[in-house]
Amino acid sequence: MASSSAIIAWGAGEDGQLGIGNNEEKEWACVIKALESEKVRSVVAGSRNSLAICEDGKLFTWGWNQRGTLGHPPETKTENIPSQVKALANVKIVQAAIGGWHCLAVDDQGRAYAWGGNEYGQCGEEPERKDDTGKPLRRDIVIPQRCAPKLVVRQVAAGGTHSVVLTREGHVWTWGQPWPPGDIKQISVPVRVQGLESVRLIAPRSQPIPVQGLSGLTLVDIAAGGWHSNALTDEGEVYGWGRGEHGRLGFGDNDKSSKMVPQRVQLLAWEDIVQVSCGGTHSVALTRDGRIFSFYNQMMASLLDSLGEVIMDVLGMEGKSLQVNQWKYPLTSHLQLI
Repeated sequence: MASSSAIIAWGAGEDGQLGIGNNEEKEWACVIKALESEKVRSVVAGSRNSLAICEDGKLFTWGWNQRGTLGHPPETKTENIPSQVKALANVKIVQAAIGGWHCLAVDDQGRAYAWGGNEYGQCGEEPERKDDTGKPLRRDIVIPQRCAPKLVVRQVAAGGTHSVVLTREGHVWTWGQPWPPGDIKQISVPVRVQGLESVRLIAPRSQPIPVQGLSGLTLVDIAAGGWHSNALTDEGEVYGWGRGEHGRLGFGDNDKSSKMVPQRVQLLAWEDIVQVSCGGTHSVALTRDGRIFSFYNQMMASLLDSLGEVIMDVLGMEGKSLQVNQWKYPLTSHLQLI
């Protein structure tokens, strides 16, 4: 987002996620003309869809909509021009997130909303419904609806098939499917988790549960990736949990095991971290003085290394935040600086 509030986009566009009126790929930055009349305060780029939040609280979405990820019924599979989410027109949205194929948002009153794919309860609804014959039906949430209604939410983060929220009291809650179904072979069993060695399946949950292991900490930021999550304290401490292969948790080459309970990323202990972000198989942390630390697999290494000089130039001049989403295409991921 440029200082004049012009919204620019580039990269893969086969689902209309660039918002420029066509489904073409763009190597050079293009202005999203449909948003020129709006005062946009923030944007979020997913792998197949995007959204923008305006200063007056309006929410615009565009891109892939086959699962209802744009917040209205999917009359077409893709939409290449931003349109307002009418279901949220009467509330002021202040922050939002894009997951694998669901979205989350929070308004100025601390109410959270969810829409899109819900096969693992990631939108806060029971995932399995049955028709008249008793056959299970997949139920996507095509119109935004309240989720985590008992919580007063400050921030939302959407993972591959799970959701995470940070409340105004500083607590972290999660629901959905935080782990590949049936796959817990990589788990490093923490002492605090009893009986985990006998578990064969981590069942999805449609209702929020508190994340254990973060009590007593003052949390200021959260992020959710494909199968992992991060949390940041007011003292710049980064905690990670979830799947650990590819080094996405940042615990070093000697520890790529998965964590069921948040653990501090000791390799960042001497850094003043102000923001964290997660992609599908990598994580990124931003320091107060504009430096970026990333933990990722080798496929992401060449991408981030090639962008390093550009990133530092932008952050050094006027960059305030960093968002990295990578869900489907490891080497053509959106990397957005605000």
